[in-house]
Amino acid sequence: MILSRDILEEVLARALRHGGDFAEIFLEDRLVNTVTAEEEKIESVTSGRTAGAGVRLVSDGKTYYAYCSSLEREPLMECAETVSMALKGSAREVTVEIGPARPTVERPELIPPAGVDFDRKVDRVRQAEQLCRARDEKIVQVKAVYGDVTQHVEIANSLGEYVEDDRIRTRFLVQAVARDAKGNIQTGYDAEGSSSGYEFIRDLDTGKLAVQAADRALTMLRARPAPAGKMPVVMAAEAGGTMVHEACGHGLEADLVERGMSVYGGKTGLQVASSLITVIDDGNLDHRYGQQNVDDEGTPTRENVLIDQGILRGFMSDRISGQRMDIGLSGNGRRESYRHKPIVRMTNTYIAPGTDRPEEIIRSTKTGIYAARMGGGQVNTANGDFVFEVSEGYLIEDGEITVPVRGATLTGNGPDALMAADMVGSDLGYSIGTCGKDGQGVPVADAQPTLRIPELVIGGVIGDE
Repeated sequence: MILSRDILEEVLARALRHGGDFAEIFLEDRLVNTVTAEEEKIESVTSGRTAGAGVRLVSDGKTYYAYCSSLEREPLMECAETVSMALKGSAREVTVEIGPARPTVERPELIPPAGVDFDRKVDRVRQAEQLCRARDEKIVQVKAVYGDVTQHVEIANSLGEYVEDDRIRTRFLVQAVARDAKGNIQTGYDAEGSSSGYEFIRDLDTGKLAVQAADRALTMLRARPAPAGKMPVVMAAEAGGTMVHEACGHGLEADLVERGMSVYGGKTGLQVASSLITVIDDGNLDHRYGQQNVDDEGTPTRENVLIDQGILRGFMSDRISGQRMDIGLSGNGRRESYRHKPIVRMTNTYIAPGTDRPEEIIRSTKTGIYAARMGGGQVNTANGDFVFEVSEGYLIEDGEITVPVRGATLTGNGPDALMAADMVGSDLGYSIGTCGKDGQGVPVADAQPTLRIPELVIGGVIGDE
């Protein structure tokens, strides 16, 4: 326990002194270690510790927030006074009593990463960088990164709730840049991460990760320009969950629904996707990158079935949106750090596997685009329209994956695309990332099976080189 229960109660009472419906304090102690190799040398080895707290006051649906880089009583009382005075009401005597810490599920880490010698981490990063660079003389730039985060949080509120949680994440990524004699440049990338200790890195084949990143860059270097027009698209399970995260997931966040910024607003109980499509967000999915015992409001995380066989069943929520929409708490109130107020965010979001064999999906597609890896993109959550880059793509010809293509973009509408999906694979592939929203970034995992959409607009080059 970072602070005594008496101090927590005092801070919460001070926050409510001039009125308000709800007060909360979020305490955080975070240790971050990173090793980066670039330009054939270890570029940086960093270790940093941050600690602080945020005090939130909610009144008539409005949020007032103050934070400080301290875990001492006086600075926290000043934060509480700041949010309290924002209401400008008459001072009143307030008493807050919080209960004992609610136990969270223990997930023992075999090897706490903070205790692992930096030399071991440096060696893994150096080896990955060297393997990637040695793959081919066309590889001209490589970046390999190891990172771990150890975070302890405590959350108490004026409802008397109090919870502690310990979180650990590790990740490893490699990015390769290839250039040919004509000066053409292509990039390859691969990353893995887990809410686990260093045992995840110990068991991870980081050399294979490095080679895959290099091979992706080299493959795209020899790729022909992508065709343009409407055609079938098969998204590989390994493509990552760009479709579910961007074209679907954000629109299922209750705060966006509440503000009229989601295409899914008002459609609960209606069919919004093919009956083959089930979408789930599960913040309690063991060892996945977005896993937490509780969200950053202290609500236990859980499996939330958002779309069930095409029918919209519900939304992800935090405390405020859940109460406003009368949908309860789903465990999706997340924040980047103590400097940020919680907002609705995804955790581990995926399209559930279907029954089609991935190879049969390819075989039954006469022509089209095979999206092996997705890149960045944009989506309008209000209407579902999206544009996504394909970072690694191939032609499908006569039911076979053939030549690589570059420069492809996928343009369409999220609900329309999921409604049209006619084959869903029995496989499931995950990707990790940092999801940005309202100026905050949080770790997430996304996944999908091999998925066929009979028609999307492909942006590319009409005709061959």
